[in-house]
Amino acid sequence: MKTTEGAPRRIVISGSSGFIGSALVPHLRGAGHEVIRLVRRASQAPDERCWNPQTGYIEPGAFEGVDAVINLGGAAIGGKRWTEAYQQELRESRTGPTGVLARAVAEHGVPVMISGSAVAWYGDTGTTAVDETTSRPGSNYLAQLCRDWEDATGPASAAGARVVLVCTGVVLAADGDVIKSVRPLFSVGLGARLGSGRQCVPWITRDDELGAITHALENDTIRGPINATAPTPVTNAEFTRALASQLGRRAPLVLPAFAVRAMLGGFADESILASQRVLPAALEHDGYTSHHRTITAALAAVMGS
Repeated sequence: MKTTEGAPRRIVISGSSGFIGSALVPHLRGAGHEVIRLVRRASQAPDERCWNPQTGYIEPGAFEGVDAVINLGGAAIGGKRWTEAYQQELRESRTGPTGVLARAVAEHGVPVMISGSAVAWYGDTGTTAVDETTSRPGSNYLAQLCRDWEDATGPASAAGARVVLVCTGVVLAADGDVIKSVRPLFSVGLGARLGSGRQCVPWITRDDELGAITHALENDTIRGPINATAPTPVTNAEFTRALASQLGRRAPLVLPAFAVRAMLGGFADESILASQRVLPAALEHDGYTSHHRTITAALAAVMGS
């Protein structure tokens, strides 16, 4: 493992105001790196640079002396019901901006590009464990979206940049959508298993997501896909019990699969009800150790107890 840990870098980040990006910026600055945030309006602060991914415009000088680009943008997968228009928005909000940044990386000779992806690349794997050595992607909409998203980094790879694709699972944080949406229900004893509850959930805490991205930035041997997941995926039933226990409640209820589908449409079968036993083999092989390795420890950390 060749590391450049401790060497300050100048880093351009897209999606810096999002759930991951807003935490990554101070995390990287705390590690001594300089961060330039790409914003979709006129720049108003010394650390901001304007860009427009629809037109390909990037403020002159934005990539001057840059050592790495971290690409975190994209519309929320579960943000709206999956109409045909929203599915197109999900695709365009990822592939278009990623392509703009990849071409900028190539043009300016930036040596590193770290770009978002998701474990949805694998499709529904049932109980079969998969990792980065698994070469067969899924065939559903989300899997194809992830393939197209990753392929958009092609110009950076072709130019010789070290490209890392961060395939993220379900990210847990107190202010994240997952915990915020279910905590009120679980707090009053209305937590419920979803569907059969046997589907595997590839989770990770936001702290470990930040750690994985930083590890990829600072270790030159890492390239290609890395699974940003905990080494101990759990079933939905196990997650439900652990969350209820953390809140001192029981969760005897079941929300049937048909009800989940009625509420969420296509998103239900490709995400909530899909089973993905995804393991972080590449990160562990390169020496990264998760801070939160069990769902019990993760929920205790996330929920402040």
